[in-house]
Amino acid sequence: MIEKKKLIGGEWVDSPQKMEVVYPYTGEVIGRVPQGTEEDVHRAIELAKEGFKEISSLTAYQRYQILTKAAHLLEDRAEEFAKTLVYEVGKTIREARTEVQRAIQTLLFSAEEARRIGGETFPVDAHPNGVGKVGFYIRVPVGIVSAITPFNFPLNLSMHKVAPALACGNAVILKPSERTPLTPLMMAEIFLEAGLPPKALSVIPGYGDVGKAMTTHPDVRVVSFTGSKKVGEIISRQVGIKKLVLELGSNSAIVVHRDGDIDKAVEKAVLGGYAIAGQVCISVQRVFVHEDVFEEFVSKLKERVKTLRVGDPMDESTDVGPMIASQEVLRIREWIEEAVSKGAKLEIGGLACGEKESLFQPTVVSLVSPETKLFKEEAFAPVVVVDPYKEVEEAIELVNRSEYGLQVGVFTRDINVAWEFINKAQVGGVLINEGPTFRVDHQPYGGFKNSGIGREGPKFAVEDYTEIKTVIFDLS
Repeated sequence: MIEKKKLIGGEWVDSPQKMEVVYPYTGEVIGRVPQGTEEDVHRAIELAKEGFKEISSLTAYQRYQILTKAAHLLEDRAEEFAKTLVYEVGKTIREARTEVQRAIQTLLFSAEEARRIGGETFPVDAHPNGVGKVGFYIRVPVGIVSAITPFNFPLNLSMHKVAPALACGNAVILKPSERTPLTPLMMAEIFLEAGLPPKALSVIPGYGDVGKAMTTHPDVRVVSFTGSKKVGEIISRQVGIKKLVLELGSNSAIVVHRDGDIDKAVEKAVLGGYAIAGQVCISVQRVFVHEDVFEEFVSKLKERVKTLRVGDPMDESTDVGPMIASQEVLRIREWIEEAVSKGAKLEIGGLACGEKESLFQPTVVSLVSPETKLFKEEAFAPVVVVDPYKEVEEAIELVNRSEYGLQVGVFTRDINVAWEFINKAQVGGVLINEGPTFRVDHQPYGGFKNSGIGREGPKFAVEDYTEIKTVIFDLS
C-alpha cells in the first residue's frame, strides 16, 4: 500500500478523508492519499504568494540548477516511478519507463529555458512620436499558475506544466487526476529535495471542488488544463480574466495514400492505436486509406493486431494493458455496436478479455459512418477505424470532419500530396510518413478547434507563464 500526503506550500499535510488509488488491472486498492478541499486551495494560494517572491528572486542560473538536480533525482528513482505508474494508470511497464524518461527530458528542456528567458529591442523611433527614445521588452513571471492534469500521463503531463512554470519563476498549484495522484506527489518530493523554495509548490489531490477553487481564485494568473472537452468548456466559462491553456484531446487520423509505405503505416497505426490501451489524446483513432490499397492495408493491420499480447501490465512481454476502468470497456463496446448497426464491419476484436473486466481486445472496425460516435468523438480506447477514400481532397475533408484537430499522420512519397495536407488539414501538427502519436517534448504541441488553446513544450509554455513588460527610455 502506497501512502502519500498532500503538499500545501511545501508542507506535507494529512487529513482523515482519503482518496483510494485503484490498480486498473486487478481492481485492488494500491494507494491512499488525503482528499484536498477548497480550504487547502485557499491556504496554498496564500503561501504561493510568498513562494512566488522567493522563486522569482532566484537567478536564472539558480532555477536552472534546481531543475537539473530534479532531473538527476528522477533518474535515480526511475524504476520506482515506473512501477508506480503501472499501478495507478495500468499502462505496461515498458510504457511507464518511457514516460519517466520523457519526464526527465521535459525537466532538462525546462531547465535550459530558465537560462534563455529574455526580451527584445524594438525601434521606438520608427514611429513619428518616437524621436529620442529607445525601447525594449522583458519577460517576467506571471505569479501563480494553477495546473490540472489527467490520468493517462500523470508524471510527464504534470511535468509539462510544473517545470516550465517554475523555470519562469512562478509558484504552482497542481491538481492531478483523482485516479492517479501518486506520481505527481512523488514528483513534488524530488522538487523539494532539489532545493525548490517550498512555498512555491503545492500538489492537492481532489475532485471538482478543488479544481474550481484553483481556477476561479482571483490571485491565480494562469490556468493550464489537460483533459476532456467537457471539463475544458466548464473551466473556460468560469476562470475570469486569466491566461488559459487547454489541451483537450482529439480523434487523430492517419492517411495512407496509394504510394505510401503500407507496412510502415500499419506499424504506426498499431503503435498509435493501442499504446496505453488507446488512452492517449493523440491515439490513432481514424485511418483513411486510398481505395487502391485499402484491402491490403486492412489485411496487414488485422494480422499485426493478432500478434499483440493483452494482459498483465507488469509482464515485460505485454503490449496492451487494461483500460482505466471497467465502465470504459462497457462504453466503447456500445460505441462499436452502434457503428456496426449503421453498416460498419467489425474486422477483429470488440470484446472484453477473460476475467479482467478492464481488459479490452485491440479492435479494428472498417467502413464506419461519419455519423457515429466511433468516428466523431474521442474513443480513448484500443480501437482503430479504417475507411477508404478516392481523392486527396476527400481524405482532407474526412480528416477535417471532426470537432478536434490535434495531429495527423500522412503516408505518401508525393511532396505535392504532403503539401496539400500541410496547407489544408485543420490540425496543430502534420507528420509526413510518421504517425500522429509521435511527439518530442520540446516541440510546440497543441491543436486547432476543440483540441484546445495554446501550446505545450517548455519553450512555448514560457510564453504563457510570463508577461511582457515594455521599457522605454527618453534620451532626448
